[in-house]
Amino acid sequence: MRNATTEDMKSLTLCLNKLLSEGFEEDFKATDEGLQSLKTNKTYTPEQIQVVNFYRFEGASDPADNSILYAVETTDGAKGTLADAFGPYADEKVDKFMKDVEEIYKKNTATEKAELL
Repeated sequence: MRNATTEDMKSLTLCLNKLLSEGFEEDFKATDEGLQSLKTNKTYTPEQIQVVNFYRFEGASDPADNSILYAVETTDGAKGTLADAFGPYADEKVDKFMKDVEEIYKKNTATEKAELL
């Protein structure tokens, strides 16, 4: 598998497509109970997931366009993504859940660094 390039990660859509090609097929959403798979309806606790990477996207002129994308793996092998607004428009449930996740990693390669935190 080749490393992601800056071009691969330039927009949220391109990044989602890249992650999908790497097997991150589940869509997750944060609920009061935890992180729910929209595919299986299974809900995971913060202890059952790790964030293997995350990407931040900043709107050129509108803070409402700021977003963050998490690449998530679960203890039972599910791989997927969770997208959220970043900053004042962030979902409180995502923020609360992510504060309890102990394993959050950021893979920074030389080709990604221009677009990523």
